[in-house]
Amino acid sequence: MSDEKAVGRRDERGIATLTLDSPHNRNALSASLVEGLGDALRACADDPEVRAVVLTHTGGTFSAGADLKEPPNPYAFVALLRQLVGLPKPVVARVDGHVRAGGLGLVGACDIAVASAGSDFAFTEVRIGVAPAVISLPLLPRLEPRAASRYYLTGERFDAAEAARIGLVTEAAPGGVDQALAPILDGLRRAAPSALAATKELLAASVLRVFDRDEEQLVLESARLFKSPDAREGITAFIERRDAAWVL
Repeated sequence: MSDEKAVGRRDERGIATLTLDSPHNRNALSASLVEGLGDALRACADDPEVRAVVLTHTGGTFSAGADLKEPPNPYAFVALLRQLVGLPKPVVARVDGHVRAGGLGLVGACDIAVASAGSDFAFTEVRIGVAPAVISLPLLPRLEPRAASRYYLTGERFDAAEAARIGLVTEAAPGGVDQALAPILDGLRRAAPSALAATKELLAASVLRVFDRDEEQLVLESARLFKSPDAREGITAFIERRDAAWVL
């Protein structure tokens, strides 16, 4: 991938590692990053040498969420989430840092996710006047319902152990994320490619049905919220590093 699209690729023994590398905005989901990641995933899907994909990041942030200065088209972002869920090869998230808002959608769309003990997470949408709408497509089928209610509504930060407890990630890795990934990647390398594809299709089917049913409604709802007066105030307050007008 080109540096312009801020997604790097490295292959090793059948595992393609895609790296989000946009340090100027903490790997925020800009239009170019979404496009670059989509292109990289398509290339991996078409490459017979690729057994599975690892999605990781440079720096201390996996993704800061939507890039408020260069936001992606919501349909393009939903297409990226669907692409991750429906990719005919397993996708493993390697998280070693902060994940916010739309970045949690990327994690939730992966088949397996491992996070270091120092990682933390937050659904910060409500704090800027919007809702975690489109990322709910892959997330709500996987999250513990009471936990989803709490963290969606409050925007609180939570750690990797809690992320594992509620189903956001597969494993919190106190011994290091790469140590925890080693047996997972070994297992994927030992699996027959056709069997992996069939099993991935089986696992993804119920989540993709949610996309088929709800994606249009949630894209429209997201667009409506981002145009609202609360969103204008919340985004302005975020950029100006102050509390929004509604904070008590």
